[in-house]
Amino acid sequence: MIKRKKTDYSLYLVADTEFTGGRDLVPMVLEAVLGGVSIVQLRAKNLGTREFLHLALRLSGLLHGLRVPLLINDRTDIALASGADGAHLGQDDLPADAARRLLGKSKIIGVSVNTIEEAREAERLGADYVGLGPVYATNTKDTDLPVLGPEGIGRMSRRIGIPIIAIAGINAANAADVMKAGAAGIAVVSAVLGAPDIRKAAADLKESIHL
Repeated sequence: MIKRKKTDYSLYLVADTEFTGGRDLVPMVLEAVLGGVSIVQLRAKNLGTREFLHLALRLSGLLHGLRVPLLINDRTDIALASGADGAHLGQDDLPADAARRLLGKSKIIGVSVNTIEEAREAERLGADYVGLGPVYATNTKDTDLPVLGPEGIGRMSRRIGIPIIAIAGINAANAADVMKAGAAGIAVVSAVLGAPDIRKAAADLKESIHL
C-alpha cells in the first residue's frame, strides 16, 4: 500500500503570473501565505523557461523559509531545477508515474481531473492528490469541461482514496459547501490574487473553510 504524504491542502493558492496586474508575484504570494494559504502552485504559462525558473527559485526560497510547499504547474524540469516540493500536472502533461521517476518519492504530485476515470488513473499512477474541477463556472481559465458542483466532489470522494482539491469559481461564500462535500482543500486564483487586500482575502477564505 502506498504511504501518502501528510500535506495541508486546505487553502491552495494557484499563483498565476497572468493574474498579477503587472505586480511582482512574490510579495503577493507572501501576503497570501500570511493570510493563511497552506500550499502554493506556481503557474506561468506566459513566461519563457528562464523567466519561469528565476521566479520559481525566488518563490522556492521564500516558501521554504515559511514551511509552505511550492508546486510547479506542468513543468517537472522547473520543479526539479528550482528545488520545489513537487509538480501539478494536467491531462496532457507527463503521467504521474513518469513525473515521480524524475522528481523522486518525497515530492508532491497532483493531477488535474474532471472525471472519476481520470481520478482513478491518477491515483493508480501514484498521484498524491487530484485537482477536481471546474466545481463552479469561472472566467479564470478557459475550459469546455462540465461544471461538477459540490455533488461531483461527493461522488468523487467515495470512489478514490487520495485528497481532492476543488477548483474553479470558489470564494468565501461557497467554500464551506465545497469542504462539506468532501474536498480536502480549495484552490483559488482570482479570489485571492484579484482582491484589493490579498492577506484579508486569504484569511476570510481560511475562516470560511473551517466553519
